[in-house]
Amino acid sequence: MPFPSRRGLLTLAAAVTSLLPRLSGAVNMQMSPLKNGVAGTWRMVDATARDPDGKPLPKPYGPQGMGLLTLNGDGRMMAVLCDGRKTLPDGSARDYSSYCGNYTFDGHTLVTRVDASGSPRNAIGSDQVREVRFDGKRMVFVPLPAMVDGVMQHREIHWERISALPA
Repeated sequence: MPFPSRRGLLTLAAAVTSLLPRLSGAVNMQMSPLKNGVAGTWRMVDATARDPDGKPLPKPYGPQGMGLLTLNGDGRMMAVLCDGRKTLPDGSARDYSSYCGNYTFDGHTLVTRVDASGSPRNAIGSDQVREVRFDGKRMVFVPLPAMVDGVMQHREIHWERISALPA
């Protein structure tokens, strides 16, 4: 059998390369965080809340919310969010949340198994479920509705990537 030409080898390599995404998808439906674009470090740029009727509620984490989210390519994450105002009005408490854990992402839903937390609402051992969508260059997390101060809230957290490389 004659040795294939250089052109023949390149054609074969291109054909095999084009099949790899389909073959890997058939074997493993869960996409790698590096391949699906969520791995990296993100900063919170907005947070909104609405009641069940769609009426806007006060912004989670106040009018100057701040937060950082790191999603490593190996499936480890951490998030910290807080009210970023230097001082708060009398009688108000600073909204704060932090947690970390191993996560999975299927391209639509990010689920983190919490193994450390600085806030009671992110109980250790719980799964934090976030529907994920992309709005231009922003990633939007939509947590499950939750009761906050006696009102069922539907929240969205908007993230902007500050580094494509996980910390």
